[in-house]
Amino acid sequence: MKRLLQTCLLLSLLIGLNAWADEDHERARELVKSGEIISLELLLQQVLSNEPGKLRLLEAELEHKRGRLVYELEFVDERGLVRKLLFDAKDGHPLGEEAD
Repeated sequence: MKRLLQTCLLLSLLIGLNAWADEDHERARELVKSGEIISLELLLQQVLSNEPGKLRLLEAELEHKRGRLVYELEFVDERGLVRKLLFDAKDGHPLGEEAD
């Protein structure tokens, strides 16, 4: 019985997390459609064209930081070092690198 309860709790947590991720995705899509932010695709084209073949995307997040929407992109470079780069989501302007 305890194992069944644990399994049910785990499944409900996973389903809840998936629904939350879907809501984030939809919110980002609406922001792009309204022109409030640039698309992640456009930002990646800009970033990777400046560093061809040198960076590989590991993770991308859209977050609120200091009153603005920011893309937080995590890359691995050609030496295997992980870099977290921040960009203004409105225009793609680089905001710097974040240390882990």
